[in-house]
Amino acid sequence: MRIIIAALGALGIGAFVAFLLMPQRPAPQARFPELRGKVAVVNFWATWCPECVKETSRMVEAHRKFSARGYETIAVAVRDQPARVAEFASQHALPYKVVLDESGEISRSFGNIRITPTTFLIGRDGRVLRRYVGEPKWDEFDRLVERALEN
Repeated sequence: MRIIIAALGALGIGAFVAFLLMPQRPAPQARFPELRGKVAVVNFWATWCPECVKETSRMVEAHRKFSARGYETIAVAVRDQPARVAEFASQHALPYKVVLDESGEISRSFGNIRITPTTFLIGRDGRVLRRYVGEPKWDEFDRLVERALEN
């Protein structure tokens, strides 16, 4: 029994690593027409997620730093309460679009997101440049955004 569980675990880890290492692939067409032609971040988060709350100030900072150059941020709240999301967005004066994924449709279109935070950095051409599970390494993130904005 342990061997079967270990084999299934190895397959899951292998699939996860393969997904992360895949060549750039198109981002899902998830009702975000305002992202076309921009470098964008789609961040899956929740108000009940401590790591998500922690990274919010850095997401705001990145948005303010890059938005004048064609950078857009969309925060997709998952498995959350509308009132809590609205209150959080107001209290933190989020300068970017916040959407509530009540049906799970957006999460499914991005690969059935189950872990928060999960962040996608998308290039002007609509291709996923990087997927972060957990908080990004911000120095690397900033370098990738800079490079994408130059193209």
